[in-house]
Amino acid sequence: MRNVYMDYSATTPVKEEVLKEMIPYFTENFGNPSSLYTPGLTAKEGLDLARERVSGLIGAESSEVYFTGCGSEADNWAIMGIADKFKDKGNHIITSSIEHPAILRTCEYLEKHGFQVTYLMPEKDGRILPETLEKAITDKTILVSVMLVNNEVGTIEPIKELAKVAKARGILFHTDAVQALGNVPIEVKELGVDLMSMSAHKIYGPKGVGALYIRKGLRFPNHIFGGGQEMGRRAGTENMAGIVGFGKAAELAKAGLSEHIAHSEKLRNRLIEKVTAEIPDTYVNGTMEYRHPGNANITFKYIEGESILLLLDACGISVSTGSACSSKSLKPSHVLTALGVPVEMIHGTVRFTVGDFTTEEDIDYVVDNLKKIVARLRELSPVSAEKGW
Repeated sequence: MRNVYMDYSATTPVKEEVLKEMIPYFTENFGNPSSLYTPGLTAKEGLDLARERVSGLIGAESSEVYFTGCGSEADNWAIMGIADKFKDKGNHIITSSIEHPAILRTCEYLEKHGFQVTYLMPEKDGRILPETLEKAITDKTILVSVMLVNNEVGTIEPIKELAKVAKARGILFHTDAVQALGNVPIEVKELGVDLMSMSAHKIYGPKGVGALYIRKGLRFPNHIFGGGQEMGRRAGTENMAGIVGFGKAAELAKAGLSEHIAHSEKLRNRLIEKVTAEIPDTYVNGTMEYRHPGNANITFKYIEGESILLLLDACGISVSTGSACSSKSLKPSHVLTALGVPVEMIHGTVRFTVGDFTTEEDIDYVVDNLKKIVARLRELSPVSAEKGW
């Protein structure tokens, strides 16, 4: 049986070049980068190089990148830190209704502690319009947080335009770029953002390491207190092997970005074209114009997405029924709900995401099996295309 991984937005395999650079930091270069003797200084060199590589991928200065344990920690640090720092100035935060749970749950927590949060609704294609943001701003607004690329439908948000609206009113702007990093070009200065969250395991690096870009000059409370690591802003001995892996993955992502985008778009389009042409009553969610190059979020009417997932898994094919962070939940996707997709169709949705190791043969194998699975499930379904939902 062929094994086909098509859930690159959930996580990616660690590339061989990345693993090769990581291994010495488990064995030979195991020193603490805060130590002043030779092994510590050797580790510090690796830490500095990794910071330069990650900052280089986003067009930042190395001193503006702070390593964290994951993207969710970076999100939490950004929102909680700004809320604490500027609470005397205002208690209003603006985000979107289609954010990652790391943003939504943090905002919900703040709502229980005296903050007001506005959740912007997207257009049907998943985009948050600048005018929508403009109308939501009040004299108490201290932060806007909108993700760069949506993790479920792959919509690329107009962050530059949104940040410009916020800047005109003197409001800080944060973006969760976990799905965007390594998949779309990023220049933080051009985007005009003050804070940006990142994660290594989405760009063929290891799990358990992320980063937060903090614009130079912006000060707010630390998320973890203790020693003076991460330039005094995030305590705890650094995960050296993970950070080195993140740095190498960032270097590879920068060097191969154009090739990666072209490869992903080609295979994603092949998948979408074959599925919509060969399987009736299928719909692509989101916009094709502003979309993550590897994302294909597809609804199959009259059947359950979870059944599709399990039967594909039996064929050696790995996909997701939505965000991997919430795929075990029985609740309908909050992203598709916000886009106006009917509940019954939401439950028939599958997210396919391709990556660097996906081949045309993989796409054809998936579609061939998908056609059989969809036909079988529709035969068993009490609801047919003639009856409708």
